[in-house]
Amino acid sequence: LSPARGGGGLMGREDGIWGGGGGGGERERERERERERERREREREREREKRERREREERREREREERERERGEREREERERERDRDRGQKKEAQRERGKRDHRGEREKRMEHH
Repeated sequence: LSPARGGGGLMGREDGIWGGGGGGGERERERERERERERREREREREREKRERREREERREREREERERERGEREREERERERDRDRGQKKEAQRERGKRDHRGEREKRMEHH
């Protein structure tokens, strides 16, 4: 490949030896631009993947927090229901006891101490 057809490494328009570098330098620059473009695309691709990974992480984190909060609320509601049920049973039991012994209030109070 003769230098005029762009075989050499330095076939740019600038070198001036071969009448402005001929077609070869043009092809070289074309390839250079191509490589540059590909590099930029790969770079963008990497950036995009990084961003998507970060977004997925953040979404997972938010969903986890959401689930934990919901679980917390469910557990609290569960506890409150338990408490209410217990209280209800206690009241029930007290009512039953009250019905069973028809003694005076004072005697009943003495029982508790």
